[in-house]
Amino acid sequence: MRPLQLTPTSYIVLGLLEAADGEATPYDLKQAMAISVDCFWSVPHAQIYREPERLAGGGYVTERREEGGRRRRFYAITDSGREALAAWRSTAPDDAPELRDAGVLKLFFGADPRTVASHQIAVHERQLAEYRALRAQIAGFVAPGQLLALDVGIAHEEAMIEIWKAKGLAS
Repeated sequence: MRPLQLTPTSYIVLGLLEAADGEATPYDLKQAMAISVDCFWSVPHAQIYREPERLAGGGYVTERREEGGRRRRFYAITDSGREALAAWRSTAPDDAPELRDAGVLKLFFGADPRTVASHQIAVHERQLAEYRALRAQIAGFVAPGQLLALDVGIAHEEAMIEIWKAKGLAS
């Protein structure tokens, strides 16, 4: 096996497989991502479907195929995968954060600031309400890091609402 360059998508798959505590199909991974990581790190679903096979080629996960039926593929993290995930977790991020906000992009290209601000405030208020409700449901049931990630999301939504309002753009 040749060494692979691991990407954020690789670590997402490894982390989700570790959390699965057993085997998972790419569909299982997509479902798990939709209710967790997708809230703060979006990855095209096609990548989540392809990445386990790539990781299997590098020895980071094992692959088992169903004998009959739909012949689904099941993946499980290996010791090498756990080591790579642990090494990644133990180092500080070196990439600058990304801001991918359609409202900011539209402003940059000349959209009406008042229209964009009204919409963005509503969008961020809905997301904030969803995160707060989720936090109330999961507190005490998830790992501290997962709760902290949700708290960061809540703080981000609160900050974005304040930014859009502070610029005096809301109608």
